[in-house]
Amino acid sequence: MMKDLKYNCMKCGICCFEIVEGPGVKRIPIYPEEVDKLIEIAKKRDLNFTVVEDVVFPDILNKKILILTYKIILAPLGHCPFYSENKGCAIHDEKPLACQAYPLALKQVDAFNFQISIDPLCNWTLSKYDLLNNIDLIKLKEIFEDEYPKAEVFYLKNKKLMLKIRKMEVKNKIKITRQISLDEFNKALEEWEREEIKI
Repeated sequence: MMKDLKYNCMKCGICCFEIVEGPGVKRIPIYPEEVDKLIEIAKKRDLNFTVVEDVVFPDILNKKILILTYKIILAPLGHCPFYSENKGCAIHDEKPLACQAYPLALKQVDAFNFQISIDPLCNWTLSKYDLLNNIDLIKLKEIFEDEYPKAEVFYLKNKKLMLKIRKMEVKNKIKITRQISLDEFNKALEEWEREEIKI
């Protein structure tokens, strides 16, 4: 059975909906260039599309907040504004990289490192949990043959962004503090200018 196992989206929409129970908060991370594209689509369709900063670094040298990704605000609808009850994702051909890779997702290991993981909230992965538990990379690539290449692009893009941050640090263009109190960080978020980091 494991040999023939292939991911098949159930079109249940769970990936588009806010999770209100259980640990953590649903996040659909998107890059600044994706935000620009989605804003234009939302305007044309008269949709309320809003984002909030997601992965950010405080640059204490320039007193700036460096933004690597945003995340889509799912409230007040309780789901992605591009979700349609009739057809699911209404921007299927233009959806963000994170959505293209789903149910594979990036799990943040620490401030600078990520790993590819399977989202346990997906109904398909939930129904196959026993079979998917502790699978190796080769099997992961086989089961998610369409999604894995996109997850890899997603992963590599994040690695390139982190490398860019580190290079900027080495060249003394920025200084990312590794020790900052929550109060100091919140004050920086309130007062400092923003700069989007793109590759």
